[in-house]
Amino acid sequence: MKLAWNDLEYNLNGLDPIRPVGHVCNLVGLVVEVAGLSAPVGSLCRIDIGRNEDSVLCEVVGFRAGTLLAMPLDQTRGIATGQRVILQSNQLTVPVGDELLGRVIDGLGRPLDGGPSLSRLARKRIGGKPPSALARQRSTGVMSTGIRSIDSMVTTGRGQRLGIFSGSGVGKSVLLGMLARQATVDVNVLALIGERGREVREFIERDLGPEGLARSVVIVVTSDQSAVMKTKGAETAMTIAETFRDADREVLFLMDSATRYAMALREIGLAAGEPPTSKGYPPSVFGALPKYCERAGWSAINSMTAFFTVLIEGDDIHDPVGDAMRSILDGHIMLSRDLARQHHYPAVDILGSISRLRNDLLLPEDIEAGARLMRWLKSLEENRDLVSIGAYVAGSDPVLDNALDKQDDIREFLTQGIQEGRAFQETLDGLRALTGVA
Repeated sequence: MKLAWNDLEYNLNGLDPIRPVGHVCNLVGLVVEVAGLSAPVGSLCRIDIGRNEDSVLCEVVGFRAGTLLAMPLDQTRGIATGQRVILQSNQLTVPVGDELLGRVIDGLGRPLDGGPSLSRLARKRIGGKPPSALARQRSTGVMSTGIRSIDSMVTTGRGQRLGIFSGSGVGKSVLLGMLARQATVDVNVLALIGERGREVREFIERDLGPEGLARSVVIVVTSDQSAVMKTKGAETAMTIAETFRDADREVLFLMDSATRYAMALREIGLAAGEPPTSKGYPPSVFGALPKYCERAGWSAINSMTAFFTVLIEGDDIHDPVGDAMRSILDGHIMLSRDLARQHHYPAVDILGSISRLRNDLLLPEDIEAGARLMRWLKSLEENRDLVSIGAYVAGSDPVLDNALDKQDDIREFLTQGIQEGRAFQETLDGLRALTGVA
């Protein structure tokens, strides 16, 4: 029987070549020390833990006194001194291509949804580099999100990178689902890093829905999995998104959350012996975050618009990861717990949010309409106590008088249902009508 070249290539790729071998010499916490093996940082190794047991995959994270330091992708149970450690690959590769659309995969690119195998897809090494600064195109077009509060007041450009900052339980997963369903892009890549296992299926079926999933690739690493697997999941998601962008597809990259990615990097860095600095985060974390985020945005071919959720501890926006992400990204969307308690969804705090490209994307009259709405919201916030106790005298402040007259209309404009999308021009027309700007 004559085999096609593709079948021969697939069979050859499946052969197991001769690989370097070392052995386990120590295990402290989550770090395995390997003697007799040389491999670069980022390599994958396999520990043979017994004939009837599964092998344990590890990633090389550093070196110490002539030994390799490796961290298991899953667990350390079953590892013992003297077990063989085999170099699996110098760098992880993941499947890429249109066949990934509609699929849910893990941090190593393996199917989680019970669908067909992805073994025959083309593969790409993870760990790409950001596009050259001068090779990037400028963000001149608007990416419509279908969400009034964002399109009108935190207007997003194609290829822009924004953070969604919030505490837990304020509605960021719902907001991500709305973005994935309604944004005007070709492909969504969603990285759910450190999510609760219970929430994954809820997000896919309820928030994302069949329409959103059909044009999406979802990478899932749950909270119970190792720090190494979480970082690999983030890298896998970014690599897949870059591949779609290189194929001239406009991509929306959604990551929930950048904080859990940073915490995984912290765990790996501390285990490898790095000194802790700000709130226990080693220096390597603050070097890795900009390298990762800079891979999103425009390339010379097409755009990757990115939203990274950032969990703020105790609703404090000045934690180390929050500060670092705000300095890296092109804007941020603050979600307010106070608004969420008032059943104001999406709970976008307009006064605390900013898009650094908004004034470059909108017409002067739209900018003026947004500024007028901001003045009204600021006046309502500053005088809330005065108005609630009945001490404000109408006519004392024209700006506050207008804001109070329009208060119900403002709330109606800035809130919308989960399944309710709005065209971008319709949103801008509504903003002008609300503020009286011709």
